[in-house]
Amino acid sequence: MRTHYNSELDEKDINKEVVLCGWANSYRDHGGVIFIDLRDKSGLIQLVCDPADSKSAHEVATHVRDEFVLKAIGKVRLRGEGLENPKLKTGKIEIVVDELIIENKSEPLPFVINDDSVNEEIKLKYRYLDLRKPNSYETFKLRSKVSMSIRNTLDKLGFLEVETPILTKSTPEGARDYLVPSRIHNGEFFALPQSPQLFKQLLMISGFDRYFQIAKCFRDEDLRADRQPEFTQVDIELSFCDQEDVIKVGEEVLKSAFSACGFEISTPFNRISYRDAMEKYGSDKPDLRYDLAMVEVMDLFVDSTNEIFASIAKNSHQNRIKALKVPDGDNFFSRKMIKELESFVTKFGAKGLGYFQMKEDGLKGPLLKFMSKSAVNELIQRCELKVGDMVFFGAGDKKVVLDYMGRLRIEIAKRMNLIDENRFEFVWVVDFPMFEIDQGTIKALHHPFTMPKELDKGSVEEIESIAYDIVLNGVELGGGSMRIHKLEIQKEIFKLLGISEKEANEKFEFLLDALKFGAPPHGGIAFGLDRLVMLLTKNSSIRDVIAFPKTQRAQCLLTKAPSAVDNEQLKELNIRIREPKKL
Repeated sequence: MRTHYNSELDEKDINKEVVLCGWANSYRDHGGVIFIDLRDKSGLIQLVCDPADSKSAHEVATHVRDEFVLKAIGKVRLRGEGLENPKLKTGKIEIVVDELIIENKSEPLPFVINDDSVNEEIKLKYRYLDLRKPNSYETFKLRSKVSMSIRNTLDKLGFLEVETPILTKSTPEGARDYLVPSRIHNGEFFALPQSPQLFKQLLMISGFDRYFQIAKCFRDEDLRADRQPEFTQVDIELSFCDQEDVIKVGEEVLKSAFSACGFEISTPFNRISYRDAMEKYGSDKPDLRYDLAMVEVMDLFVDSTNEIFASIAKNSHQNRIKALKVPDGDNFFSRKMIKELESFVTKFGAKGLGYFQMKEDGLKGPLLKFMSKSAVNELIQRCELKVGDMVFFGAGDKKVVLDYMGRLRIEIAKRMNLIDENRFEFVWVVDFPMFEIDQGTIKALHHPFTMPKELDKGSVEEIESIAYDIVLNGVELGGGSMRIHKLEIQKEIFKLLGISEKEANEKFEFLLDALKFGAPPHGGIAFGLDRLVMLLTKNSSIRDVIAFPKTQRAQCLLTKAPSAVDNEQLKELNIRIREPKKL
């Protein structure tokens, strides 16, 4: 059908006869000579249909409209002097068409290709048209390169690619499962996997030693810009290893993926403990492309004459008073902007936003009257304040303060344009708590198969896990842990989580049985492939890097899924649809 893709041609091909195929990107009639920009996956090239060269080609060209599918046979020539198009790779040449064939016509499109102002729902409904824009192809070309690079790297490192089941048992890991009713086993259900977690552990018990999979995973949870009900993760597990071994493999995989896309990154990556990440940046996924670290100043308010601050400062376990130094902030933020920042943090639980300004004649601010001179001097020294700097304060419940001050840090960085969008800043977050307490209930922070560092701590809140997350530019790219490979430890963790022996056997009997038969020490990690490609392509949503994504309401507007099924299908499954209760 074709001899070349458009962008394969250049000046060296002058006078060569070529056959090109693609879509009519645009059509122009200039005084009887018709110009068509032909588009294929590689880019655009200009076709010239001149009746002086070919009456038949010109006649066909008069019927061409946008997005018609064309085949063009002709010769390559240089464009006229001053007529080059520097925006195109093929901008110095054009094709003089001898024969033009309309392979298929197109109805008028619901939107113009490459028009970014089009409503996203319309784009998703006609996703196959939206994917025709040139940068879409480049995105998925890069995604393919990333996947191939990861496979090749893991193959060199001795990993075996194994596919694990999609229809499996419901073993909730934090999010809701997607359930699939069984026709053969009445009243019973499969679940779509939230991850291949248990199967990859079983592969380690099988002696496979090093496993990987680019796996589809499913979670029935509320969606955000960086989440979808089905997503792809690079799943890795290895035996007879420790945390350092897993981290080394993870860094090699990421380095090769970035290299395949033309980005050289250096390893090893920086590390920060979970506790330090939360205390300094208010987040377990800190963006380290800029500084703005919080400083603990609770001790400076213990003797404050302000009763509210003094009472907060006297409960160091439950509360925090954080100072966020902003270099040159006093010269940047107006009173109006400070009020806007105060309104911003109150949305996240703050009761106000205190601040100091470092002037030529010393520190100024409404909180000064409540502090001793020695406390003020210590504040200046601890925050390393210089003239023109500003300090914002958050005080109150630890969890609330860390959250809104962490968000404030990001908001300030955006407003002051402190974020280098061309920089990749990786960091490992390590030493996570094993458990979290939610409304009095103990829950696993990661999942209940994570190996604890030690269990004989004073309280469950003090128990740390051998877990690690990899964060890039404030986005969690993936995470992993060493796994529990001893049956007695796994039983103890279930006990702490309030999972009875009966419930554990019902949900995890196959794993508990397997642990009886010589499970090796093992651990692993999983990277979100969609998020990785999103960051590499500088897209703001993973929907842009998934060929056929769902909306934020977990719908496919293209196929209209999910959809109702007929009564016969429901009867086969012994399912009856009940009308939802009216509120």
